[in-house]
Amino acid sequence: MQGLVAVKRAILSVSDKSGLAEFGARLAGAGVELISTGGTAAHLRDAGLAVADVSEITGFPEMMDGRVKTLHPRIHGGILANRDDAGHVASMESEGAPSIDLVVVNLYPFEATVEAQADAQHTIENIDIGGPAMIRAAAKNHAHVAVVVDVEDYAAVADEIEKTGGLSADTRRRLAADAFARTTAYDAAIAGWFASRIGDETPRRAALAGARAQSLRYGENPHQSAGFYHVAPTRPGVATARQIQGKELSYNNLNDTNAAFELVAEFDPSRPAIAIIKHANPCGVAVGDTLVDAHAMALRCDPVSAFGGVVAVNRLLDRAAAEAIAAVFTEVVIAPDADDEALEIFSRKKNLRLLLAGGLPDPAAPGVVVTPVAGGFLRQSRDDARVGAEDLKIVTKRAPTQSEIRDMIFAFRVAKHVKSNAIVYARNEATVGVGAGQMSRLDSSRIAARKAEDAAIEAGLKDPLTVGSVVASDAFFPFADGMIAAVEAGARAVIQPGGSIRDEEVIAAADEAGVAMVFTGVRHFRH
Repeated sequence: MQGLVAVKRAILSVSDKSGLAEFGARLAGAGVELISTGGTAAHLRDAGLAVADVSEITGFPEMMDGRVKTLHPRIHGGILANRDDAGHVASMESEGAPSIDLVVVNLYPFEATVEAQADAQHTIENIDIGGPAMIRAAAKNHAHVAVVVDVEDYAAVADEIEKTGGLSADTRRRLAADAFARTTAYDAAIAGWFASRIGDETPRRAALAGARAQSLRYGENPHQSAGFYHVAPTRPGVATARQIQGKELSYNNLNDTNAAFELVAEFDPSRPAIAIIKHANPCGVAVGDTLVDAHAMALRCDPVSAFGGVVAVNRLLDRAAAEAIAAVFTEVVIAPDADDEALEIFSRKKNLRLLLAGGLPDPAAPGVVVTPVAGGFLRQSRDDARVGAEDLKIVTKRAPTQSEIRDMIFAFRVAKHVKSNAIVYARNEATVGVGAGQMSRLDSSRIAARKAEDAAIEAGLKDPLTVGSVVASDAFFPFADGMIAAVEAGARAVIQPGGSIRDEEVIAAADEAGVAMVFTGVRHFRH
């Protein structure tokens, strides 16, 4: 590996021309000869810079509307030649291939084209061929050539060339790593688009790639490193949100904020909804006539756990809602948007992080969930199932009332976002008890009921909040005991997927207790 490599000639071919003129001027000022292609060359000439056309080197014009321009032995020979190999150098000289020391390429905007939902032909035309070939060639030969694929690297690269006349081995190695990561991400996006076109949800080969948006101080724990990466296309959410104020978000902040926003998006913004999350589980969720009403009901469910939590709302934040939220210690607030008065209220809480996402994630949109395992990863489609009243199967002698059906659908949508085994009690479209992440569904039922008792005591109420409630289970009750525990806590209606070999036993227990029960046929495990 060479130490410092002098940069005397560079080839530039970029789609994103941000900062290009300034970068080109700094290279030229350092004595670097510039070679370029069509639009990039024109941009540099407009800035008053001398540029040699690639066609002058190759002896061939650009062909096929620009599909073929840099794919030529004189270009790739000038990039790939091992300068320490006399045979390579002789081949360059005999074939008229100029030695190229720096390759500057950013690719056709394929990811942005997909996100814009362009038609297939336009999308295919935005698959870059020559660019990735040059990037990979230069990265492979980083012992002698430097490659730049990110506009963000222009300034540092120009600084080093101006100071030393070239680029160090460490710089070239880092740039090469970035370059291969870029082409990997690009190819992953293309492969993903093709898989979606043919409806292949479990392709033979799957790749996960993203662009780093933020280096985090640490991961779930201080000894773990972490970063926040964006992928395209992007649903509205944490990845699209603007942070308006507050300290830098941590790994756990981001994880909890995503959980909260995905949950609150289950509820139509025509009705105000609030979700309060702690450690990726809801400690209170409610729908109300106003955001203030929803916040009060969500907070009532578990006010102790809500302290220092994340709050998500499903519509524009107004002053009254901001005042209610700010009155309780809150780490993060995320909303589609906020009015000026709400922003002013939150600005008084300097440490509170406020994120505005510009919209809500579509809970029914398809997507992919990836979980690492030793030696590989699990890949599945995201849980985009949604249950409505028309999907419910009444299995007990007593049919649920309309208000119970409303609350059951609400509770089941919340249970979808609770770690399994999940039990959710709800009344008047507000959670009144949540049991999460237990190994036994019976234990989840008991924990949720106990939390409801504690909340009632906190609120100075005579009866637990679960009295007269409905209860939702994310999966079937394998035995009647979990359902019976819910009835003993005061639940009058039960919603669950059904499908257990003991369904008849559970139904009989419900009939004996005089409660209504419905099956959804949909399970919402969340591990």
